[in-house]
Amino acid sequence: MSSATPTTSRVRPLPLVGVLRLGRPSDIWFKPALSVVAAVAPPNLTLLALGRLDLAMYTMAGSLCALYAHNRPYAARARALAWVVLGMIGGLAVALIAASLTTSAVVLVTVGALLAAAQKAVCDATRIGPPGHVVLTFISSASLFAPGTLGQVPGHLALAVAAGAWAWIVGMAPGLVRPHGPERRATAHALNAAAAYAETRGTGDGHARARAGAAAAVHAAWQSLLSTGARTAPRRALERLVVRAEVALAVPADAEAGQLRAWARELRGKGPIPIPHVPGAGGTTDELLGVEAELDSPARPLLSRLGPLAPIALRTALGCALAGYVALALGVGRPYWALVTAASLYQANVTLTWSRGIQRVVGNLVGVLAFAAIAPLAHLGPAALVLSCLALNFGAEALIGRNYWLGSVCVTPMALLITEFAHLQEPGELMTDRVVDTLVGALVGFVAAVAVTNRRAGDRIEHALDALESAREHAAKTVTAEHPEPGALESARRELAAAVVDLRATTDAAAGEWWQRALPEERVVLAEQAGHRTLAATVRRQGLHTTEGARA
Repeated sequence: MSSATPTTSRVRPLPLVGVLRLGRPSDIWFKPALSVVAAVAPPNLTLLALGRLDLAMYTMAGSLCALYAHNRPYAARARALAWVVLGMIGGLAVALIAASLTTSAVVLVTVGALLAAAQKAVCDATRIGPPGHVVLTFISSASLFAPGTLGQVPGHLALAVAAGAWAWIVGMAPGLVRPHGPERRATAHALNAAAAYAETRGTGDGHARARAGAAAAVHAAWQSLLSTGARTAPRRALERLVVRAEVALAVPADAEAGQLRAWARELRGKGPIPIPHVPGAGGTTDELLGVEAELDSPARPLLSRLGPLAPIALRTALGCALAGYVALALGVGRPYWALVTAASLYQANVTLTWSRGIQRVVGNLVGVLAFAAIAPLAHLGPAALVLSCLALNFGAEALIGRNYWLGSVCVTPMALLITEFAHLQEPGELMTDRVVDTLVGALVGFVAAVAVTNRRAGDRIEHALDALESAREHAAKTVTAEHPEPGALESARRELAAAVVDLRATTDAAAGEWWQRALPEERVVLAEQAGHRTLAATVRRQGLHTTEGARA
């Protein structure tokens, strides 16, 4: 495909409008909010009863793992949570050992920055999802400046492991009541997104954005279903519903948006999973061809996923180190706050990093004022301190989905109160340090993001274009084959759909880089259009669109 003349300027404006706008809360905002309270409360209350709240930082390391993997099916969640706990313990171990071996603040900041970069890269490569690397970095960075000896490290790690095991149990417990809840939600989201696109008939206002959103939702639903292991009867029914969403995405003019939304409503309830008829997808054998082959295919190696993240990791390491050094130079007593602020900024590109920086500063400054109001109550006694932290834990997770700055209003006073578990401190000093570290971390962190350009972003668009063209050609050949192999059309369609989603995500990430060569926007649009035309051809070849809305 010939290259079109690009129209994008090299220097992109950074947004101000809408950065603080509140969005809709997550469908499951209460799950991480309740989980973190259930995970944090027993260890902290136990330490309170024993008079050892000074050890709460170590149990918090394990307890906060309950924040992760709430969008994953329970089989996949069990593995993900176990790895999160191991990653948390690993970072904590490195921090505690470093803190016991040296008192040099410069060395400790350097270790913290390297840990933050590693945590950022691994979390992004594994797509562990919110809260990502920030919680891991908060714990490891704070531990670097906690007093202790080498002999105390095993005991502190044991506390974290015990709390992490409890967090794993808390995260898995809802599966006893609603074992297919995450898959049902992902499928319902795909059906609703496909219905929104179907309502545009493929040509109405906003159809391109609706199509991209529906494609991403359908792909996410397949990723959820393909990560669960055994193909149970409920999961097969969910697969059929995702196929109906795919059909609506490929042939929107023939789709019944009302039926798609009705199925989505049934999935969000507690009733049985609706079972639509999917012609050409197993009919009497109740099997979607091509799924088993995908389940057996090897996962992409972690090292290959880490490679493209090198610029982001370098930004994180440089920004966190410089933020910590500047905080030290200013005489701030807790340089790890500046380090964590810088670490929290880094997103997929500079534009998103800029937005997160504004949100972080606003949220932290308002949070400091909230701490001033909460501190007198929390200082009434150790029990009041623990209960205040639990309430702020819940508030942070309940609000952060609406906008990061709103959640930070609760995170900031919670972090300040955690520093008082060992002994109460002067509120004015804490507040001053927090404000200075926030401003230093945000400013220095963003400068580092601008300084470390991500030239690979444009290259990844070319790779994504090539991958899409290859997948499209393979799907087109499969469509025209007289007798394709069993499951070949299903696999080819899903491979092509994944390539379309990846191209859009890669293009959006590259478009947000502040200093980047002009992007091949016309090539991307044409490639997406060709990809969706071929997807529609695979649907017609399979005959899936002929009975849209029918039930078995």
